[in-house]
Amino acid sequence: MKKIGLSVLFMVLLMTSIGDAEDKGKIAVAAKENTIASEVSGVAARSPYFLIFNRAGTLLEAVDNPYREAGRRAGASVVPFLAQKGVAAIVAGNFGKNMIQAMESQGMQYIEFQGSAEAALKKALEASK
Repeated sequence: MKKIGLSVLFMVLLMTSIGDAEDKGKIAVAAKENTIASEVSGVAARSPYFLIFNRAGTLLEAVDNPYREAGRRAGASVVPFLAQKGVAAIVAGNFGKNMIQAMESQGMQYIEFQGSAEAALKKALEASK
């Protein structure tokens, strides 16, 4: 009976840790529109939307960027917002120095990319292998 109980406990712990790893490994693509058919936004901090994907490439959500109209420190505000959603990598046309510093302090990766959001996702998935 104890062996079965420990096995069940081990499986629960294993499944929990796998779920946590997936949540913390999300990819955000800065996008002009809220669909995967969108083009990547030129400036990460001012992007209208962020498309958030898991590491399997599944679109989890499209979120409005609440800081796109913010003042000078928009990039530094966007990073904690995305970090709370479990994002570990961001793809955009380019990044300002404040946003780069904020991402580095959070241990986030960033990729500069121009083209479609779908192609950007593929590039990010390849880079994470």
